[in-house]
This record gives sequence, C-alpha cells and structure tokens, in this order.
Amino acid sequence: MMFWKWALRSLSCRARIHGRSHEKIFSTALFRARLGGNPAVKHHPKVLGCGEGCYWGVPSLLDVRYQIHHGRSFEKEPLDPFSLVADELSLLANRLRSMVVAEVPKLASAAEYFFKMGVEGKRFRPTVLLLMASALNMPIPQSAADEVFDNLSRDLRSRQQSIAEITEMIHVASLLHDDVLDDAETRRGIGSLNFVMGNKLAVLAGDFLLSRACVALASLKNTEVVSLLATVVEHLVTGETMQMATTSEQRCSMEYYLQKTYYKTASLISNSCKAVALLAGQTAEVSMLAYNYGRNLGLAYQLIDDVLDFTGTSSSLGKGSLSDIHHGIVTAPILFAMEEYPQLREVVDRGFDDPTDVDVALDYLGKSRGIERTRELAAEHAKHAIEAINTLPESDDEDVQISRRALVDLTQRVLTRSK
Repeated sequence: MMFWKWALRSLSCRARIHGRSHEKIFSTALFRARLGGNPAVKHHPKVLGCGEGCYWGVPSLLDVRYQIHHGRSFEKEPLDPFSLVADELSLLANRLRSMVVAEVPKLASAAEYFFKMGVEGKRFRPTVLLLMASALNMPIPQSAADEVFDNLSRDLRSRQQSIAEITEMIHVASLLHDDVLDDAETRRGIGSLNFVMGNKLAVLAGDFLLSRACVALASLKNTEVVSLLATVVEHLVTGETMQMATTSEQRCSMEYYLQKTYYKTASLISNSCKAVALLAGQTAEVSMLAYNYGRNLGLAYQLIDDVLDFTGTSSSLGKGSLSDIHHGIVTAPILFAMEEYPQLREVVDRGFDDPTDVDVALDYLGKSRGIERTRELAAEHAKHAIEAINTLPESDDEDVQISRRALVDLTQRVLTRSK
C-alpha cells in the first residue's frame, strides 16, 4: 500500500509539472507494474551501476532516520530518485541536444558527442537539481513573494530546469577539457572526444558548450544566479590549475586536496543547488542549506571516485582505472596511506613516472587503511548532506517529503556506487 501511495503522489506531481493527465500516466505505470512488479525495484540495479539493494550497504548512515514534521519518519520502502524525475530528465535531454546545435557540422558533431542517446551519462547532477527544486516547494516569505512567480508555477519549474541544463553543459565542457589535459582515450565507455576528433576540436567544443551555457544563464535575468555559476567556471579553472602546478607540500596536504576537490567537483553542484533555491525566492538560510547539501554530496562523490580509481575496472568505470596515479595525481587513499607509512612520501615526491614506483605505492596502499578511511570520510560528508536536508523548514506536502527522502537516498547511492 505504501508503494502505491507513493506512486500515485509521484505521478500526480509529475502530471502537474508537465500538464499531462495523471490518469494516463498512472495507467501506463500500472501496466508496467503488472508485468514486472514494483518499477522502483525493477529499475534499481541500473542506477549508478549499483547491484540489487546496494544502497542499503552503509549501516552507519542508514540508521539516520529521515525525520519530517514533528519527528515523523518514512518507512523504509524502495525508492528510485531517478524515476521521480524521469519525465523531466527525458525532456531535459532533448532540450540539451537542441541547445548544442552549431552552424559548422564538425563543431556540431563534437558539441553533441556526449549528449547523444546512450552516452548521456548518469545524469546525476540534473537529478539532484530537479529533486532539490521539488524539495524546496514551500511557501516563501511574504517579503519575497512579489519578486518571484508562484513557486508551484510552470514558469518557475522551467527556470529551475534551465539551471539543470546549464549545469550539465558546464559539466560536460569540463570533461572535454579535462580529457585533453589528461590525454584520456576513453570516457563513458567510448572513445574520448579528443581521442576521436583531436585536441583542438575537443577544446573548441568545450568552449562552445560554455558559451551556450552562458546564453542560457543570461536569459534567466537573475544577477545573483549568474554570479554564482560564473564563479563555478572560475573554480573549475582554479581547481585544474591547482592540480597541475603544485609544490611537494601541497601534493601531500589533505587540506589542499579537499580544496582542489571542491573547486573541481563540488562547487558546480553546490552552487547550482543554491541557484535553484534563489530562483524559488527562498531565504538566505534555506539557500545555504541547499548549498551545503550540494557541497557535501559533491565531496562525497569525488572521494568515492578516487576510491574507484584504485578498486574499479576500466570496463566498469567507462574510463581507465589507476588513471590518477599514472598521471602523478595524489588523491585521498594515497594521502591516508602516507599517514600510516611515512616512507611512501619519498615515492610520492618522485611523481610516479617510474612504473615501479606505482607498484610500490599500490603495495603500501594495500597494506594501509587508505581505501577504508577515504570511504569513511565520504560517509562523513554524506552525513552532513543528510543533516542539511533534515534542517530544511518542515513541510506537510507529501511531494516535498518524497523529494527530500530521495535526496537523502542519493547520498547512499553515491557511497555504494561501483562506477
């Protein structure tokens, strides 16, 4: 009964957003459910490469009950955050493909390379932002009510969808540029754009995506949001420069590593979450809670990425494993291993140019708690992300509650993902 109650509310919410008949949507869902059972359970293994029930795998965090409205908590029923916004993700994907069309065929082909059907990636960031928009569907202060449209209006939702589109374009542009800098050969399970079309076209395609993102951003006509996302682009450049030009002390500093990680990964999702809140006319306090959720989720995501670079396979990751260490990049697992084995510092200082040094570093890592401690740090950031959601103003609206629960669920999926 709880599942059907959730499904009806979710479908009704999606129908309101897209102007579709909820009876029509529900009849389709019912048909699929009769064929395959609970659709959330059926599709769960396909999300972020998790196996069946994978997001139950972190007991320390799953013991944190999601409390809403005078301490009431949801029952532990299966929930797929991606299915809640599936219709919008499909709409967003189509709009992105139309937004990156260019006059020059070769540039158009390059710009749409990672927006084509089948290689769009996990669409993790748009999912977070669409769920955050729903989670903030609350009455806004009267003083701000004249400055924004009704927070349930289609216009506001469209503007928040634009933030998701802009964020995805900035993200893909950063991937194109990163692959050039790293001489990457694969990305998302296919040849990287620089490998297939060359470095020059890959850089130009990244620049083109950033320019399209800027045009879309300007159309929102919100100077604070424009400033936020312009800062994100600055952070991406700063983070990449920090990674390229480091002293020996900086390379071995956890503080430096985390600051670089914020710039390269967490700034985009945190400031985009804040932008979604600002467009809804939320208070500075609520906007900062949205920011803190994105910041901690982004840091947790990258920490797990660093773990998977050592524990994953090239086929599961869609890119080369051990990529960072082969490029001389020191990440959290090695930094933690160095705390246990100071002699590893000498190997790190040599820069891993010698394959033998890579083997030595991996040997020390295997003997240490480097991987485990990195996962623990990621779990700590995930916990802070959950706290940010739990601190949002109370709401009796069930769609808001479900979206918040989905955001909490995403933190678990980040921690347990395998790619």
